Amino acid sequence: MEYQVPQFIEVEDKIIGPLTLKQFIYLAGAAGLCVVFFAYLPIVIAFILSALVGGLGVALAFYKVNGKSFVEVLEAGFNYYTKAKLFLWKHQEPKTPGTAEAAPEPEAKRAAPRLTSGKLSELAWSLDVKPTGGDVANRES
Repeated sequence: MEYQVPQFIEVEDKIIGPLTLKQFIYLAGAAGLCVVFFAYLPIVIAFILSALVGGLGVALAFYKVNGKSFVEVLEAGFNYYTKAKLFLWKHQEPKTPGTAEAAPEPEAKRAAPRLTSGKLSELAWSLDVKPTGGDVANRES
């Protein structure tokens, strides 16, 4: 027995004209709120608030950022600003050796010896030149 596998499950169905149900709800909600503004507020304030709410409604319905809907972007931004953040690295100003605050570092935290240009060119030369069997015994370690 063969079964049909649903395809295009990521695409929402157009229910109300050229709009999906979500788009229609966003636009209808924004339009309803604009009607309330005009009914109960002075005309200047109603225009300002209606422009903001209308713009938000249109953005929620149609605007996409990097392939994600504007609702998902708003949700991610809200979560970013409200949740605790984990900082793995915090920058500290380097201590100068002449101040009283600078203490000698313990042995375990000492940095590795610096690589000078002479040592670096020697290392590069030794990597470029491949010794033969007899040269290995005569090399310095």
